[in-house]
Amino acid sequence: MTALRRDQIDWVGTTRYPSSLRPSPDLMSLHDRLTEDLKLAMKARDQLRMDVIRMIKAAVLNKEVELKKDLDDAEMSRIMTTMIKQRKESVEQYEKGQRAELAEKERQEISIIETYLPKALSADELAQAVDAVIRETGAMSAKDMGVVMKAVMARFAGHPVDGKQVSDLVRSKLK
Repeated sequence: MTALRRDQIDWVGTTRYPSSLRPSPDLMSLHDRLTEDLKLAMKARDQLRMDVIRMIKAAVLNKEVELKKDLDDAEMSRIMTTMIKQRKESVEQYEKGQRAELAEKERQEISIIETYLPKALSADELAQAVDAVIRETGAMSAKDMGVVMKAVMARFAGHPVDGKQVSDLVRSKLK
């Protein structure tokens, strides 16, 4: 085995990894990514990113304590989706109150949180999925909307999907 030069070694946490073996962000759990990104934000003195990551970690920890179990990535994604929805509502309120600087800060927080979520679905992908679920469930009328909604939302668990958008789409297809 050949010895590694100092420039070939990268420190991740307290573990020493050769640069070629360093865990990629794709392979890390969401919890580990948050921890690593918090460290990087601290080193870079990026206050906004530190605050947002700490808020995410606090929300996840609160939910873990509430459920008395560790959360997986899909459950963490649902929490972050809720956080984004809250911030969008805040942006709306700040704009009504003519507080542009606070609205901008909320938008920046949304963009940081979105980096930890899976890629959002396009309208076409969502429409195709709704059509497929309607075919699978055999839904014919608006009375079957609850069944279709449940199946669609279950299919996209862990993905940032707007329930209102899905609801409107299902309603229009079942008329």
